[in-house]
Amino acid sequence: MEKLLLISIIISFLTTLIILPFWIKKARNVGLIWKDMNKFGNTKAAGSGGLSVIIGFVLGILTYIAIRTFYFNSVEYMVEIFALTTSILLLAGIGIIDDLLGWQHGGLRKRIRIILILFAAIPLMVINAGESIIYVPFFGLANLGILYALLVIPVGIIGSTTTFNFLAGYNGLEAGQGILLLSALSIMALKTGSVWLALIGLCAVVSLFAFLIYNKFPAKVFPGDVLTYPMGGMIAIMAILGNYERFAVFIFIPYIIETGLKLRGSLIKESFGKPQPDGSIKNKYDKIYGLEHLAIRILEKTKKNKKAHEVEVVLLIHGFQVLIILLGFLIFF
Repeated sequence: MEKLLLISIIISFLTTLIILPFWIKKARNVGLIWKDMNKFGNTKAAGSGGLSVIIGFVLGILTYIAIRTFYFNSVEYMVEIFALTTSILLLAGIGIIDDLLGWQHGGLRKRIRIILILFAAIPLMVINAGESIIYVPFFGLANLGILYALLVIPVGIIGSTTTFNFLAGYNGLEAGQGILLLSALSIMALKTGSVWLALIGLCAVVSLFAFLIYNKFPAKVFPGDVLTYPMGGMIAIMAILGNYERFAVFIFIPYIIETGLKLRGSLIKESFGKPQPDGSIKNKYDKIYGLEHLAIRILEKTKKNKKAHEVEVVLLIHGFQVLIILLGFLIFF
């Protein structure tokens, strides 16, 4: 049964891969292009390419539903799947609005953004998704009852959605991080017996892989909030539906650190570096206001030529994320 359902993963990958070239061309034609902030000069790329990922992802989910409905006559977990899909589409809608309003001009106001993301949590809240018995530090297991749906779910989705957007702005960074985190959560879903959730998670992973082909350095397309919001939300949604919140929080440590560093800069300091004519980048600030800045500092201290490049910054952050994931598996498996 699972082998036949792998068709949905293939559909997600191919759909995103096929749509992206057309999106890039159309975005350039209509002027939906953004400056690459880590490139010297006036290098630009197509914006909001994450919409292609969402289309591929959702089409993969619908294929999965169709196979289970018409071939296996199974409707198990359909309520959860439709709730997940609804939340993802709502987050994508919020993201594209934010993109079109212009991230360089502030986009949506922070308060409005949080309120809208709260609406995206409602599909999971109304079905009482997840397990209300959770581990509370220093207290052990606790049954939160309805408070889980009314408090934990919205806080989790709002927190994951907004903070996933913090660690961004470098070619391939958001897509690569999404691949690593959602792959880890899919493996954990398999380990805990939620095969259906693992397959849906992999639909998102392969869509991100297809996107990364065009988003890796030098990027032809940028993801935009239309990608970062849904993928950030997807991390929380998988943790809720799979009942492995502690593991998800642990592998989210880089984003927790990033949030702390961003708060240090009052959430106004940018993650971008200062591009140099030779292709390298330097920090814009004397202090560290993000893991991106820390990566640049480390590379400058450890490399012989004392220069950091965008690709190296991304790989260093990915390496840190992989380390955290491996530690998470060791602890929670």
